[in-house]
Order: sequence, then C-alpha cells, then structure tokens
Amino acid sequence: MLQLPQNELSKFNNMLPSELEIADLCQKWTTRFNNALKNPNPTKRLNELFLENSYWRDAVALTGTLETQEGGAQISDKLSNLARQTQIGEISLDDNASRPQIVSRSGTEAIEAFIKFETTNANCRGIIRLCLAEDEDYDNAKNQEWRAWTFFTAVESLKGYEEKVYRNRPTGNSYSRDFTGPNWLDERILAQKYDDRDPTVLVVGGGQAGLSIAARLTQLGIDTLIVDKNSRIGDNWRNRYHALTLHNQLHVNHLPYVPFPPTWPTYIPKDMLALWFESYAKIMELNFWTDTELTAGTYDEASKFWDITLTLKDGSTRHLAPRHVVLATGVSGISNLPEIPTLDKFDGPVMHSSHYQDGDDWAGKNALVIGCGNSGHDISQDLYSSGATVTMVQRSPSLVVNIEPSAQFPYRLYEEDRTTDECDFITVSMPLPLVKKAHQHFTKQSRDADKPLLDKLRSVGFQLDFGEDETGWQFKYLTRGGGYYFNVGASDLIAEEKIKLIQNANIDRFTADGVTLKNGEKILADVIVLATGYKPQEYLVAKLFGQQVADRVGPIWGYGDGLELRNMYRPTGQPGLWMIAGSFAQCRINSKYLALQIKAVEAALI
Repeated sequence: MLQLPQNELSKFNNMLPSELEIADLCQKWTTRFNNALKNPNPTKRLNELFLENSYWRDAVALTGTLETQEGGAQISDKLSNLARQTQIGEISLDDNASRPQIVSRSGTEAIEAFIKFETTNANCRGIIRLCLAEDEDYDNAKNQEWRAWTFFTAVESLKGYEEKVYRNRPTGNSYSRDFTGPNWLDERILAQKYDDRDPTVLVVGGGQAGLSIAARLTQLGIDTLIVDKNSRIGDNWRNRYHALTLHNQLHVNHLPYVPFPPTWPTYIPKDMLALWFESYAKIMELNFWTDTELTAGTYDEASKFWDITLTLKDGSTRHLAPRHVVLATGVSGISNLPEIPTLDKFDGPVMHSSHYQDGDDWAGKNALVIGCGNSGHDISQDLYSSGATVTMVQRSPSLVVNIEPSAQFPYRLYEEDRTTDECDFITVSMPLPLVKKAHQHFTKQSRDADKPLLDKLRSVGFQLDFGEDETGWQFKYLTRGGGYYFNVGASDLIAEEKIKLIQNANIDRFTADGVTLKNGEKILADVIVLATGYKPQEYLVAKLFGQQVADRVGPIWGYGDGLELRNMYRPTGQPGLWMIAGSFAQCRINSKYLALQIKAVEAALI
C-alpha cells in the first residue's frame, strides 16, 4: 500500500549489485545481528547495524504489542533489553517469501529482505531494509557496509497455540461417524446460545472490524461472541443509502482467510457486501447475535471479568461475563449532530446521513446537504440524479481526489506480482514517519493529475485542502475519520454548478422553508441532510462503561504525539477493553496482531 513508483534507481547508477550479491549483503547483515546479540555488550554492536535515522516497528514479537522506536541508539538499547527477555533466536532470510531485492519505499532506495526467527514463545518473521549512510559511495555500493534503515519484527504464531488452519485444521470425525449424536449444525446452534457458558471475548459490532477479529480469535480457539444491534448480519452496509459502493478496489478489501471471488466487480456494491458478511459469518463458524445491543458494562478488577448487560429485541436483558470486550463499532459509531443556530426554525425533515436512504424519495424537491465528505457528496449526487434540486453547504475546506487513478495511488503495491499476505506485511512494516512521507508523494501526484478538476472547483468557490502537512486523504481518515471525497461525479456536478454550493459562513439563518444567506438570497429546502460525520469513539466508551473508564482510556484513533494509532489494536488504559476499526485492509491486517495479543494474555504469555 505504501510503495512509491519504482522508476530508475538513480543512486546506484550502473553499479547495481546482482541478485546473488544482494542476498549476500543481507546475509552478512543478519550474521552481524546474530553475533551482536551474543556479545557481552550487544547495545554497542547493534548500534553499528542501524543508520542514525532508522526505525524499528514491532508487532507483538518482542514488545508484546504494536510499538515503534526511532533512531539507531534508541533501537539498539531497546533491542538489547528485549532480546534477552524474549530469548530471540538467530534471524535468517525467509526462503518462503520474495527474494531480497532493491525497492523504492517512501522515496528511498533500499535493499528489502524478508527474515524469520523464533523467540521463547513465538514463531516470528520480519523485514529489513538496508541502505548506505548518506556519506557512503553508491558507485561502489557492493563493497560498502550496509545498515538497517527500517527493521520490522512481527509474531507469526504462538508456539502451541497455532491457528487452526491448513495442517493444523481440526480433523473432526473424518474417520468415523456417530449416527446417533449431534451433527455439525446441531453443535453450531447449541454453541451460539451460550446457555451453559460465557464467551471469553465479546465483540461489539458486526462490520468488517468485528468479523475480522472474531474470525482470528475463533481460529486461535478463543470462544468469541459478536453482538450487533442490527436485525441481520450485513445491515451496517445493507441499510445505507441506495447507491453506495466501496470507494477502493476489490483486491485491497478482502476479509481474513476468505478472499472475495475474482468474478466480483472492482468496486463492490453495498448489498453485495452485506450478503458476503452474512455468508462469511456462517462459513467461518462465528457466533453472532443480531438485534442485541450492549447497554452497560462494568469491570471487576479483582476477578478480571466484565459484567455486561445486553438488551435484546424484545426489551429483555441478558448478562454475560467475558474476560475481554472488543469494541468494533468503527469510526462511525455515534452520529455527530452539531448544534446549528436557527436550524430548529426549519419545518421540514432533518436527518443525519446515516438515516438517508434513496434520492427517489425526494424527486422534484429541494434538498440541502450540509457537509462535504464522501457521504455529503454521494448523497448530493444521488439526490441530483433522482431529480432533486440540490444545494451543498461547505463548513470547512475539503480534500477532493478523483477515484481513478488518483485515489488508487496508495494501493499500487497490491497491483504487483505478490500475494495479498505479502503486500499486507510490507504495509504494516512501514513506520509512521515514512508512511507520512509516502502519502505526501501520493498527494502531490494526485494534485497534478486532478489539476483541471481542482481548478474548476476553486472557480465556483469550493474550498480545498490536502491534509495536514500535505499528507492527503489517508491521513485525514486516520486522524479524523473523514474530511475528503473520492470523486465519482459529484465534484464535476459542483464544478458545472448543477449542484449549487454555498459556504456555511454565508448563511444568515434557517427559516421554515429553507435558508437565507447574508446577501439576502433565499434557498428553498424540503429536506435537510446532515452529512456531519460521527463523534469520536471515546463518546461511545463513556456511554457504555461510564466516564471514568473513558478517562482511563483517553483519546481513541489519531496519533497524538506517538507513532502508533491511539488505543487501537493494542492494550488500552482499561484492562480487558480493546478497540479495532478502520478500512477492510486495516482490519484484515491488524486483527491478526490484536487476536494474538488477546491469546497471549489468555495463555499467560503476557
């Protein structure tokens, strides 16, 4: 997901090492690394292996969580301590992965090699990227001393607790038949009732986040129950507006273990996706309660169990005592309904975008859409296409990028001749500062490619921005969950003034039949749609578990001053409470490491 275009590797000129020489350089580095760990003073020896400006990201292998270290001195010091504690074995090149090769990552040319190793409790793998120091001579690259620019270590499996896949799959009663006992379906129905037990993990939310983490936990042998307030699995997509499709391409969006069929369209329609969710839950043997809402929960510090209250469709309640709760409600949990002065004067219906269904309901009517993110644009286009007269209200500058090719630039890695697993592994290996650098490049590419459209938008008064530090739409999503639009036609309609645009700052007041601008112009409206996004997840934590727990957890999502997403895919300030959210790719990748952390706790390895 994070590879820059691999054009001419200019630094190396005509002195590129051969394939064998590249492998030999990597082998020499791993040998020196192994010898450094055996040295009485490993910190000094390790420091000699890393560039001064280098990064080490660990995914559970050595730190037990997701953690990033920056700078050679800090890396070598932390590695020295953890290597002794975890008894890291010798690292070697991974012959089951792509061969070592020269790549361009985040604008830097490096030798990239996949590695494998073991610790006391885990089988692990990783990636090293080797570069020459800036003052080294690239014209004589083969004979120089290469150092690590990035170092990635990740747990692959916990020894004795491997996933029940491939050769570890359960044999069941393959060689015998019990014609009088319960069959598979009987056992599944009984297991989902939880009449005689509590789940070890309760997952709240049955979208891509909930399904991904539940599938991972189930394959690790952890009793897991998903609860969702919707009436049918997949309703979180099925019940959204009629014209919705995914905005990124199929090959990036698979769920764990079961990829989408290759016959499917490039951009998946919402109802197709909803049916897949329903099928996925069944074939992955996931325990799932619909029409069930978590309404309260308290944690017992002594017993380390939750007391969870679930409210069912008929209003009755059910109490469960899981050891872990995973909030998988996504970054779109509680609708954000801002206080808008004089909006209460409007006599027509006012709805949040999450309740909007179909533009045909408003054919021939006047519609006012407040908000310029993906939902605001898509709903405006849907209304216009259904024959409504549409006015969009822009509250703050927005990022616009054409869905093709510009929005797909960050996914170029997945178009290479690599498996999805290897692409995922490369993606998760990249530390935050380098991810930002890569997305600054993608943003520049997008601005150049989309210049004709962007110029037209500016000419009609649309206010554009390109994210903090020009990092583009991906970081808008990671820091605030929105504020951008993948153009599938709405921007063209705005540029052509077929969808009218007004700035929120120019509104004087709302009236019974619309809105009056400060210049006296009156805009009629029969319906107002608030495409105003969602509240941060800490609001949901406070609602479910109380403000004290919310304060203990702190901000969720975004980065703050750190190099990892806050409280996401890793332990929170509240024992037994975990979070997972994000795109399909983020959930597929990070569900593995979240599940392994929970399994390590259950197995008393952490």
